[in-house]
Amino acid sequence: MRKNQLASLINKKLAKSALTLLAPASLALMGQVHAAEATTIAEAVTEGKVKVDLNLRYEMVEQDNALKDADAFTLRTRLTYATADYYGFSSLVEFEDSRVVAGVDDYNNTLGKNPDYSVIADPETTELDQFFLKYNYEGFTAKGGRQVITFDNQRFVGHVGWRQDRQTFDGLMLEYKFNDVFKIDYGYITQRNRIFAEEKDIDSKDNLINAQLKTGFGTLSAYGYLLEEDTNIENGLDTYGVRFAGKTDIGDIKVLYSAEYATQDSDTAGQSYSADYMSVEGGIGLSMVTFKIGYELLGSDGGDYGFSTPLATLHGFNGWTDQFLTTPKQGLADLYASIGGNVIGGKWAVAYHEFDADESSAVVDDLGSEINAVFSVPFYDHYTVGVKYAAYSAGDVAAGKVDTDKGWVWFNAKF
Repeated sequence: MRKNQLASLINKKLAKSALTLLAPASLALMGQVHAAEATTIAEAVTEGKVKVDLNLRYEMVEQDNALKDADAFTLRTRLTYATADYYGFSSLVEFEDSRVVAGVDDYNNTLGKNPDYSVIADPETTELDQFFLKYNYEGFTAKGGRQVITFDNQRFVGHVGWRQDRQTFDGLMLEYKFNDVFKIDYGYITQRNRIFAEEKDIDSKDNLINAQLKTGFGTLSAYGYLLEEDTNIENGLDTYGVRFAGKTDIGDIKVLYSAEYATQDSDTAGQSYSADYMSVEGGIGLSMVTFKIGYELLGSDGGDYGFSTPLATLHGFNGWTDQFLTTPKQGLADLYASIGGNVIGGKWAVAYHEFDADESSAVVDDLGSEINAVFSVPFYDHYTVGVKYAAYSAGDVAAGKVDTDKGWVWFNAKF
């Protein structure tokens, strides 16, 4: 499959440089004012900035099957240190820890614990979340090492930030911006650091390219994501697409719109498939309320393969019970509507999804439906509390889904 030995070599050299630059950083983890430009490496370190992000969350899962109801009470702690700039160079190191609180751990954590319970994908883990060296000069940016990478609405590449152990990537990112109108990014990824702790990370040889052009009506994106797991089995997942998203004001009404199309080829061990992706969404925003309606199609190849997005922030799409983290081989059509707004200083939203197969058969057509609701309130600048609920109703028995309820209550603090 695709090789990019030059990008891989550059990535390794930058990662090594990042280690060299940040070696003394552990001695200077003190919250200080971020300087605009340091004149020495020592100043870049001592004038760096520390951030702390704490997320305390209770999650429950109930499913209409033989699995026991699951409960998880976890605390995610994220500590970030960023140096000041030194002649265009800067660096960042970030650690992330997820722990069970008060012994509430009656759940399948995806690592073999409590397999007779429903899954809550928040295993206990402590790991290096980000560690990179960055160089910036007149619109050009290079970043090498472990980092967060997101594109567009994160439908294809994202950080899965809802989970306690978010997704990052090891690799090299190159970016060029022109007058805040045009931007192009290229990335080469050597490892996918997924949400299931380090033992389930995946070595890869992924090439990512995304270009954006801002217009008076919205942003036009064009992309190519060429994914390959670094295994002994030949494999490849190539996706090319275009997206347009924007908003405009008509008097006191805000009109929202987006459309996207992509095509995908999968080739693993000589087995090849092709499928298409499409989404359209429109919305109207008033002073206190926003209405949206949309349709998303993850196509199928003859009922044998479903369009795949393995690097995406999947929780944000197709319902919060996460029934379709892997697209069914029959494909997935999601017709949805939502309403949300502001009340008593917080934000609320309610959404409804109707799921059907793209390639229906006599036994699989109806893939169920789901309702979602959320309310969150920020206070005192640093804190947020929220509550969230999702209920999935299964469709055809042959689809292999069951009725599922999930609920969350959380408290977040950032300093």
